[in-house]
Amino acid sequence: MSVKVYIDGQEGTTGLKILERFQGRDDIELLKISEDKRKDPEERKKFINASDYTFLCLPDAAAREAVALAQGCDHVRIIDASTAHRTNPDWAYGFPELSPEHREKIKNSKRVAVPGCYASGFISIVYPLVKKEIIPSFYPIFAYATSGYSGAGKKAIAAYEAEDKPFELLSPRQYALTMNHKHLPEMQKITGLSYKPMFNPIVDNYFSGMVVSIPIQSRLLNKKVTPEDVREALYDNYKDSNFIEVKPQGTESLPDGFLNSNALSGTNKMELFVFGDEEQMLLCSRLDNLGKGASGAAVQCLNIMMGIDETTGLI
Repeated sequence: MSVKVYIDGQEGTTGLKILERFQGRDDIELLKISEDKRKDPEERKKFINASDYTFLCLPDAAAREAVALAQGCDHVRIIDASTAHRTNPDWAYGFPELSPEHREKIKNSKRVAVPGCYASGFISIVYPLVKKEIIPSFYPIFAYATSGYSGAGKKAIAAYEAEDKPFELLSPRQYALTMNHKHLPEMQKITGLSYKPMFNPIVDNYFSGMVVSIPIQSRLLNKKVTPEDVREALYDNYKDSNFIEVKPQGTESLPDGFLNSNALSGTNKMELFVFGDEEQMLLCSRLDNLGKGASGAAVQCLNIMMGIDETTGLI
């Protein structure tokens, strides 16, 4: 028996990738709105209310509007890939691997907020280490990340892929330099940090994939820990995961000593690395910003909500 699925924002990057991951599935009936009606509130309402599951691949304002359009239709379960509901306590946060409680809430919820791509990498490291009191909640965390341009929207993708693209697009570019990136609220809330972390994102001239990196000064921790202690804490949290792998060694796990950002492009996988020594460590999370950081995570949440194998369409 199939379920009816509607993607509100089906022409965006995340929506298109969700459609790709549905190919070959006979348990899903896709409801497709006509191109000339995709911004019509009444037509959108009709499709949302006709669905069993609706994905929101929209800007925040449009996502909030879509939720309003679904009011009164108790059967519709919504999976939101926008920023609009990620810190809302009434919504399940769509990162099932964090804990059994997170997974169960996703399974039983009618409202699920898919994490941001940068936030997924950040939270995958910080959440379990704060939970196990390796990183104190008041620790002054700084994170930086390199990402492909695919998460920047259609206009930016077109600019990066143009034959006559500007010279500056050939270089890594730092942005969100006001220290108010839109993912920061969920980074702080979900991990339980007392203070907003500093975050420095960098977009580069390749399509997809990212690495989120967090330097740790051991002298600022509550207790002395080794890289192996940190690796073991991460492994304990993710040992039963289908998609998250904690690498068993530091630089020895890299074939050439370089950590490239696009190795997991096209997958729903995530890899966690611990580099350094007892004095200083660098913790890294590698993922595809369009996979475990967006559409792959959304499909994983759908599978959990449907009560089927979470890897369906993702391996």
